[in-house]
Amino acid sequence: MPADSPAPRPRPVVKRTARAILLDADELLLIKRTKPDEPPYWITPGGGVEPEDATVVDALHREVDEELGAKITDVVPAFVDTVEHLHDDGTLGVKVQHFFVCRLESMNPGRRHGPEVDEPVGSYEIVRVPFTRVGVASVELVPPSLRTYLETNIEGLRALLASDLG
Repeated sequence: MPADSPAPRPRPVVKRTARAILLDADELLLIKRTKPDEPPYWITPGGGVEPEDATVVDALHREVDEELGAKITDVVPAFVDTVEHLHDDGTLGVKVQHFFVCRLESMNPGRRHGPEVDEPVGSYEIVRVPFTRVGVASVELVPPSLRTYLETNIEGLRALLASDLG
């Protein structure tokens, strides 16, 4: 950049999310989203960080409980995705999505609650796919940057949960 050019202005973070790359043995737990008049897509469990969440990890635990009726363990930061985002108040900025690799401790789908369950728009189906390149490629996982990251880093993500990591 030329010396006389102004420095680029930082983009405001207008939304943060916490999402789980949730493993149960050799399977990845996902949510198949089906909305009226749209093709289905698959997402990792999670959602927005709310003002009552003390930390991003607290938001992750809350969201996994709401969407799956699940408890998680061994939560390790794995991936961050930043995309342009228009906030509800009209502010243009970025959404920062924090992805954590973690293990399923327990799950009772009968305990699911929150807006996705109480006032659904379409369906939220809990699905399992093999945590392999073929398994990840078998679904339309969004965001695409996560799909690419997972297909490239399966062994590395497993290593983040290794008992000797410390």
